[in-house]
Amino acid sequence: MPAVAVTAWTRDELAHRRDEIDQISLEFESLQPGDIIARAAALAEGRAVVTCSFEDAVLAHAATVAVPGIEVAMIDTQYLFAETHWFVGEVRSAVGLNLRIVSPTGVEPDNLWRTDTEACCRVRKVEPLNELLRGAVLWVTGVRRVDGPTRADAPILSFDSGRNLLKLNPLARFTDDDMATYETIHELPRNPLVDRGYPSIGCWPCTRPVAPGEDKRAGRWSGQAKTECGLHT
Repeated sequence: MPAVAVTAWTRDELAHRRDEIDQISLEFESLQPGDIIARAAALAEGRAVVTCSFEDAVLAHAATVAVPGIEVAMIDTQYLFAETHWFVGEVRSAVGLNLRIVSPTGVEPDNLWRTDTEACCRVRKVEPLNELLRGAVLWVTGVRRVDGPTRADAPILSFDSGRNLLKLNPLARFTDDDMATYETIHELPRNPLVDRGYPSIGCWPCTRPVAPGEDKRAGRWSGQAKTECGLHT
């Protein structure tokens, strides 16, 4: 396998390196998440941000072990489940995260989610994320191909043209069994909502348990055509 480039890249040159990015992404297909994160972080020379929804602790653990001190961020929409907040504390203690909690600016809890979920996600998720990533070269996410049709073809590394940065999905190849195995091997805590039928966890107003046989994301924005919050579209 060809050696992955280690020379640090700047945001200004990323758009001109698409072929290299695609090649590196293919090389990453044979690597484990920690190795993927370590090699990609070398390209960003420390200008990397990991975002976690904390459905689980796998990405936070893999990133922190691969690059000690890497910033792990959670977007607190002001509508997260109490269990998610509790779980974040457990993971922080168990893994030793360099954790940053980001909240929407200038807004208080309201009822926008009742009338316009797209606008609610934009204000409480997308805009805080864009501000968080300002100046970053690498964005590390927990996107997996098994999460649903909109993510089935997710590359491990790509150029996010809208944000002008590298987007890394180091868990893209991981199945649910892979995730469970990783949690067991590393003795990671589990989000209690998972065992209560929430395989995909977002904000409490727009997330319900999933019935047997349903798609794992069927509990997100149930009854609407909406399937993504906008972070990855």
